Parts: sequence; C-alpha cells; structure tokens
Amino acid sequence: MRAVPGSLPEPLERLAAWIEAAGEEVGAVEAYSMALATATAAGEPSLRFVLLRGLDERGLVFFSDYASQKGRELADNPRGAAAFSWPQLGRQVRASGPVTRVSREESACYFAKRPRGHRLAAWSSRQSEPVATREALAERFCGVEQRFAGRDDVPLPPYWGGYRLDPTQVEFWESGENRMHDRVRFTRSWSSGWRSELVQP
Repeated sequence: MRAVPGSLPEPLERLAAWIEAAGEEVGAVEAYSMALATATAAGEPSLRFVLLRGLDERGLVFFSDYASQKGRELADNPRGAAAFSWPQLGRQVRASGPVTRVSREESACYFAKRPRGHRLAAWSSRQSEPVATREALAERFCGVEQRFAGRDDVPLPPYWGGYRLDPTQVEFWESGENRMHDRVRFTRSWSSGWRSELVQP
C-alpha cells in the first residue's frame, strides 16, 4: 500500500511517509496496525486494533464484518477515531472523522486478494457473536471449506466489506527530550481546506 507522492493532502502525505518509515523499522504488520475507536449511539466507546488496508486522498480504509460490534456501532454512529503508535521511532498519529462503507466493487477487489483461508473464515465466523465452543467454530469452517471445495473464487459475503475513515483532524506526535514533544495538529474545514497548528505537549 504505497501512495503516489504528491497525490495526498499534506497530513495524509505525512502519514503515508511515517507508515513507510515504520515499515522499514518494525515490519509491515506493526506499521499498519491501528487502534480503531467507535461508539454506540448513546456514546459508549469501544476500541480494538485493525489493519490499515488503504490510504488515499479519500481517507483510511479497513475491512470488517458489517454485523460485528464495530459494524453495528458505525451503523448507528458513523464516526470513528484511529491511532497509530511506533515506540521504536518515538512517533504517534491519531485521526478522526466520519466513517462510510466503501463500494462493493472496492470490497470485492480487496477480498479476492486475501488468502483463501481468510476468505473461508469470513464465511465461517459471525464476528463478535458468542459461540458455544471452539470446536463448533472449527466445524463451521470445515462446512464452509466443503461448500467451496475445488473453487478458488470464494465470493465476497454480503455482510462483509470495507469502511473508509475520512479524517477531519489528524495529529502527529514525535518524542522530544525532557518531554518537550512535538505535536502538530491538522484540521480540515470544508471552506478553506487543511490548516495546521503547533500544540503544546
């Protein structure tokens, strides 16, 4: 996932550069791992780690089961916040804004590139729902495996797909000596675009 230089607004360009630097230092999984916060309609928050799977001028993309806890919360309260942390580099980034589903075509394109076992797992698991035993989940996976036996074109489940967080605020934090950290906050307005400001540590 490499953005074309100059194709992104400044804060997302900087985010892409920081992710690339993190990938060289800690590896791809750690570089793309982000904490994603959502909330119910009543404002009860929840948090989990997901992998960033896309970054372009439209925002940050991740994938999930639409009926999962985060999917249900985003249906009721379509806003989210994401945070990246790379302690080895002394850097953090956080972003927040509205979240929308990506197109079915975009979801299908990504799903087709996943390992076959991951595609089967999407059909086997009802994310966030209770299950009686681990064995019951394994049996369901075996049943799905038999259903699609001999087929590599495991289709996209109707309840699974991508989301895009379209940030209206992005903040960059970099460790400084004596806790005099560098913080730069970018805020977007619909009339004047992005503006940046230094924030006290």
